[in-house]
Amino acid sequence: MLEQTLHPTFAAYLRDFLNYLKLERNLSENTYVSYQHDLTRYLKFISERRACLNDATAADVKMFVGELSELGLEPTSIARNISAIRSLHRFLVGEKTLDKNIADDVPLPKQPRYLPTVLSQDDVFKLLEMPMSDLNQTPKYALRDRALLELMYATGMRVSEVAELKQQQLFFDAGFIRVFGKGAKERLVPVGRSAIEWTEKYRVECRIGLVNKFSEDALFLNHRGKKLTRMSIFNIVRENARRAAIEKSVSPHTLRHSFATHLLEGGADLRAVQEMLGHSSIKATQLYTHIDRAFLKEVHKTFHPRG
Repeated sequence: MLEQTLHPTFAAYLRDFLNYLKLERNLSENTYVSYQHDLTRYLKFISERRACLNDATAADVKMFVGELSELGLEPTSIARNISAIRSLHRFLVGEKTLDKNIADDVPLPKQPRYLPTVLSQDDVFKLLEMPMSDLNQTPKYALRDRALLELMYATGMRVSEVAELKQQQLFFDAGFIRVFGKGAKERLVPVGRSAIEWTEKYRVECRIGLVNKFSEDALFLNHRGKKLTRMSIFNIVRENARRAAIEKSVSPHTLRHSFATHLLEGGADLRAVQEMLGHSSIKATQLYTHIDRAFLKEVHKTFHPRG
């Protein structure tokens, strides 16, 4: 595939780098594919202007970034491209293929500050109760969906982590789930009584009737006995939010944001929340402190005599 889109020399550079990522960096499949797509586009751009990569300059990289901007890519996507380009050049310099890393001084675009969508606790409770209140829903699927939503809100797991969740990762006697996150990083996440009770009820009363040769050990199964896909989980969350008349746009990530925000509002330590979310950097978790500060400001305004 690479040979069909790139000059052979450039294709070899990319192939070596991707092999390095696969063997030594242990990246997730999604991240690996993103690197492949972003860097194929970048190297094609450079090969149309330079005979070899060593002749490329920082100005070439900036020109490429400028074209991405003109195409309408979001700052986060452009930053991801720059990060991938830097990593490629750093690798090739380390391999003595290139003389210097021309991408190190290319600035990252300013990221827009935004607050993720967060549900109130009342809205979360309405969402959790919705599957069992649907008279048109098959009881076993209603039970599965209730357990799914309870577990997502109780743990803050990413949708990909929930889709890949196996029964052997559940340690309910100890009150934990073993989660495999981005880059196969492992963490233990506490899980509360309500989510445990609904998940066990689903396993005993529902899952056992869905299991077949395709199920393996996947926790959440569809009507064919296969694990729920990420899109299926997204649709379950969105449909129950619609039926609950929640006006905000709700996705699986909304439950993750709500999990983190409600913990911080309750006084949880930022480092503890970072560990539960599986963030490698505290900076990613600090986003939620802006929501927490807004909450504190509202509390002060409502209850302080001089608020």
